[in-house]
Formats: sequence, C-alpha cells, structure tokens
Amino acid sequence: MGKSFKHGFLDYPVYAFSENYPHGHIEDWHSHDRIQLIHTLTGVIRVQTHEGIWIIPPGRGVWIPAQKAHALLSSGDVKARGVFIETSASTSLINECRVVAVPALLRELMSSAMEIQAAIQSNSRNERLLQLILDEVQILPALAFNLPDPQSPKLQQLCQRIKGNLALEWNLEDTAQQLHISSKTLARHFQRETGLHFSHWVRQAKVMQAMIDLAMNKPVLNVALDLGYDSPSAFSAMFKRETSMTPRDYLQQFASIET
Repeated sequence: MGKSFKHGFLDYPVYAFSENYPHGHIEDWHSHDRIQLIHTLTGVIRVQTHEGIWIIPPGRGVWIPAQKAHALLSSGDVKARGVFIETSASTSLINECRVVAVPALLRELMSSAMEIQAAIQSNSRNERLLQLILDEVQILPALAFNLPDPQSPKLQQLCQRIKGNLALEWNLEDTAQQLHISSKTLARHFQRETGLHFSHWVRQAKVMQAMIDLAMNKPVLNVALDLGYDSPSAFSAMFKRETSMTPRDYLQQFASIET
C-alpha cells in the first residue's frame, strides 16, 4: 500500500479513499474483495493484469473488478483518490478492467465522501451522496489506454522485446522473419490473441510509454527520439491520431486538475 492512505466510513457498500504513491512504488500481485476505482490527480499509474496493461495518466481513472489479480507501478509522485464498491451494490457494474474518464462531478463527490466518518443514516445526505457516486460510476466513458497481452509464450516474449526496444522499427514482415514464420501467420495469431493488428499494437505500446514520459515532464523531442521518430512533429502526428490529442493538449489537462 502507498503512503497516507485515508478513507471515509467503511461499513457501507461504497466508500471513498485517498492515497499517495512515491515515484517507482510497486504493489505486487494482489486483489480486493470490492471493485476499486482509482483516479489519479498527479503522476501515472500502470496497472498490470493477466490480460494486459492499463496506463492511467493524471485526470483519468482505472476500474478494477473485485477479485481481479493486478499489480501497480507508479511513475512520478502519484496523488490518487478513488472508491471501493461492493459487487452487490448494483447489478449494472461492469466486470472488466478499463481506463475511464472521471468527470468533475465525480471528483467532487469522492472528495466529499472522504469526509464521511460516521455511520450512514437512512435517507440522509451522506447516503444520497454515496448513492450518487454509485450512479455516476456506472456511466463513466471508457478510454483506449490499454495494451492487451497475448497468451502464447512465443508472442509474450516478442511483446516484451518490443516494449523494451520501442525505438526500433517493428514492421510485420521483418518481425515474422525473426520468428521464422510467415507474415500472414504472425498477423493472424497476433490478431487472435490481442484483438489488435500488429502495427496497431506497436503504436499503442509507443503511445502508452509516451503518456508516462510526458507526464514525467520529459521533453517532447526526447520522447520522440526514444520512440524511434525522426522529429517531434512526426511523433505528435502519431500521438494525435491515436489519442485525438496533441502532446501539448495532453499536458495542458494536468494543470486543470485540482490537487
């Protein structure tokens, strides 16, 4: 667990919490009895599950189902808020990991719920506040900030090599030759195991690393070069195609998040 863990009243199907994680903090594989929504105010959290990786930059959140085994890695000094929710609280709660947008209303509701330190009275303001949180988390927009992992050991090893050498040009034909298979075979297996075309997966891996590096205040030029782009403009064009934001737009979001 991180530092300065605080929470609202626990004995209710929904309760809010806040927690800080220092740079490089690791939480090894674990799970929770409740659903967990983590919203980052500063820093970046990487969530690893057996299905893949989710990157949560400032202002976003990650939804982790109950009993879902996961591990965390923080980049930068992370300030986070969130809620824990009993699975029985609603039949409409999703049961898969996803990165979500966290609107201003939900951010304020979580801050208010942190102040609840007494038993919840029926039909009280506090009960209505927590029920409104439950309503809001069921309509959070999902964001494509995840990188699915393949299941076969051979493709898992390939993906690890790609993530460790993102500056290289990973095209389908050359990569297939390295594996001593045809490009059609690699494309078919990769699509089947990850749900993404090979080239899309590589771009997504670069985007997610860029999100971490940019949030850590790494210059755009350095990010571009480290990811194999000849210029910041080429990197920015790719980043915008994949995220609908320029790197500058992405960074400007952080300044508006209250800490």
